Amino acid sequence: MSSALVTRARAVLDQEWTKNSRLGLRLIVAATIVTIVIAFMGPSAVALRLGPRSSLMPPWYLPAGIVSLNEWVAVLSLWIALIAGSIGLWICYRAVDTGWRPNIHRLFVLGAVLCLVTSLVPPLTSADVLMYAAYGRLMVLGWNPYDITPANIVRQEFDPVMRWMEAPWQDTPSVYGPIASFSQWLAATLGGESMHQVVFWLQMFAVLPFLVVAFIAVKMAHGDPAFQTRAVLFTILNPIMIWSICAQAHNEPLTLVFAVAGLWFMRRNAWLAGVGIGLAGCVKVSLVYYGLAMVWGYRHQPRKLIQLCVAAAVTIGLGYGLFAPEALFAAGRNTSYVSAGSWAEWLLGLGVVTVGDGITRRVISVLGMAGMVAVGWMLSRVLPWETAPGAPAGTDPRRDPLTIAVRTAALLTAAWLITSPYTLSWYDLITWVPLALMAANRLDVITMWRGTWLSLAYVTGRVIEFGPGVVIAGFAMRDVLCTAAQIAAIVWVIWWWRSEGGEMPRMSLLRDGWRRFRGRPATP
Repeated sequence: MSSALVTRARAVLDQEWTKNSRLGLRLIVAATIVTIVIAFMGPSAVALRLGPRSSLMPPWYLPAGIVSLNEWVAVLSLWIALIAGSIGLWICYRAVDTGWRPNIHRLFVLGAVLCLVTSLVPPLTSADVLMYAAYGRLMVLGWNPYDITPANIVRQEFDPVMRWMEAPWQDTPSVYGPIASFSQWLAATLGGESMHQVVFWLQMFAVLPFLVVAFIAVKMAHGDPAFQTRAVLFTILNPIMIWSICAQAHNEPLTLVFAVAGLWFMRRNAWLAGVGIGLAGCVKVSLVYYGLAMVWGYRHQPRKLIQLCVAAAVTIGLGYGLFAPEALFAAGRNTSYVSAGSWAEWLLGLGVVTVGDGITRRVISVLGMAGMVAVGWMLSRVLPWETAPGAPAGTDPRRDPLTIAVRTAALLTAAWLITSPYTLSWYDLITWVPLALMAANRLDVITMWRGTWLSLAYVTGRVIEFGPGVVIAGFAMRDVLCTAAQIAAIVWVIWWWRSEGGEMPRMSLLRDGWRRFRGRPATP
């Protein structure tokens, strides 16, 4: 029975339409247009309320009273659009694997237009951008967002910007690094006392770095049309990322743009590579995984390794030490969080009613860290070794610093995101970029899978009062189906590793790895 189902599934997936690039692109464009139209209709159950419009600046939407969007129409439309867009991405991905080589400039322009237009209408479903605005407003008023929360101010006095905040983060101090805080301050300064205009600048500070990230990725793939196509598809033409980054104005690209610039310099200048990863760490500390990957990439070149580490340490030291020392430890507040739709949600619910909330969260945190190590090991055994684009012919991928760094960044970030109790679709950008510079492999599809479900889960993610039917549907999508999908992603990695031989860590492997790290040959 099971073998017959597998055979039938393979027959369906091997049909010609699953590799039709035109169909894939149409689905991606259609999905993006749906999100733009939903946002353009104005405040609704999914589109944020940004307060009064005091200018003709974006984000643009219809005046109040013209359209009143039903919550079922909004939610179902976005669910259908996200599914269609993800299928379109998968189809284009398969088309590349079977020889599709489009005009890269046109493909890039298409993605850039979709991203820019999506960033000119109100943000959807996530109120995080309102919190960015609130932190920036605090700084404009002379307060420290690492010490005081926006809610502390709003409860005491009226503020024309912070009054438009939404749950659940009003009582949470900032967890962002000094560069991210500077962008929030700058947006609040440029936007003045209008939340509408502050949000516009925050949207620009999300989409413009996103375009730069994609541009650098495409340039790094220069000379290889297949890799360049992957670079566009996995960044600015990726409907999951257009939704998560542009439609919600998350600041992940601001973090990643410096790290990707660091990767760009891996083969050129170790000092500049170190400055790049150091600046990335000044936005979010989660970019430590890229730093570890770059260190591993230079392990055969001690002088460059020292240059990288010194440059990164000085940059981070200046960034945090001079401008925001409190920010260095701010992210530690998030270690006990469990996001809805993650693999840990069911375990948290069970633990709370049995052994208590505190113990359960500590156990889940330990399981997440142990799982990351295990999944990281499995991915290290199965991810392909193929030289990243731009290396001289005949370069050994296991000695090329960029190839090593890209592969290591992909496996570390994927292992973290797949096993983290707190995981969201926009976090995946840090995995998509290194995947774009690698040969096609199953982690591509696993990342599509988990990102699609996480995107669907947070269509009803706003902390507002939905109707009973939407509440039930949202619960089923987020807390049942998405959680099951995240568990399936872990199982998928394990199955992949087992199907490739299931190599376990052995002392001989560790010993040989240490000898190679020191530049000596492995034991015979």
